[in-house]
Amino acid sequence: MSDQLLQQIFLEARTHNGWLDEPIDDATLHRLYEALRLGPTAANSVPARIVFVKSPEAKERLRPCLAEGNVEKTMSAPVTAIIAYDTRFHEKMPKLFPARPTMGEILAGMPPEHRDFMLLQNASLQAGYLILAARALGLDCGPMAGFDREKVDAAFFADVPWKSILLVNLGHGDPTKLFPRNPRLDFDEACRIA
Repeated sequence: MSDQLLQQIFLEARTHNGWLDEPIDDATLHRLYEALRLGPTAANSVPARIVFVKSPEAKERLRPCLAEGNVEKTMSAPVTAIIAYDTRFHEKMPKLFPARPTMGEILAGMPPEHRDFMLLQNASLQAGYLILAARALGLDCGPMAGFDREKVDAAFFADVPWKSILLVNLGHGDPTKLFPRNPRLDFDEACRIA
C-alpha cells in the first residue's frame, strides 16, 4: 500500500460530523459496493445489506429514528448508509458458496444465538469494509450507533427480513466541524504477541 493511501484511509482520516454541500452520485455508491463486497466473511456469507439514504423523503423517514445529537449531522450528510444484516442470508448460500451446496442448510440449522452472532459479526466486518472503501474513493465517513433500531427497521425494512446495526454518514467532510482527534491506545496497551 502506498504511503499516500495509508494516510488517506487511516492516518489522516477522521470521523466527520459536518458536511460540505457536495452530492454523491449513484455511480460512486455502486463503485463503493463493488469494492466492499469482495472483503472476506465467514463462509462467504456476506450478510450485510445496505440502504443508501439520499432523497429528502427518505431522509425525513430516517429523522425520527435518530438520537437527538445525530439529527443535524445526518440530515446534512449527502448520503447515510443504513447497514443491516439479512436474517435469511442462508438462502443466498447456493450462489455464494457453490463448492458446498448444503452450506445454506447448515447455517439455517445453527442455534439462533450462534447464527445471530455470525450475522452481526460479519455484517459489522462489512461495515468496516464500507468505511475503508469510501475513504479509498475520497469520501469521508461518520459512523454512528445513536439511533433506534426498531424504528429504522420499521421505516426501511418492513418488507424484508433485514435488521439494522449501524449508520454511516457519507460525503465530503467539512474540516471546520472536526473535533480534536481523541487519543488511541499504544501497542503495548492493546496488543500481545504470543
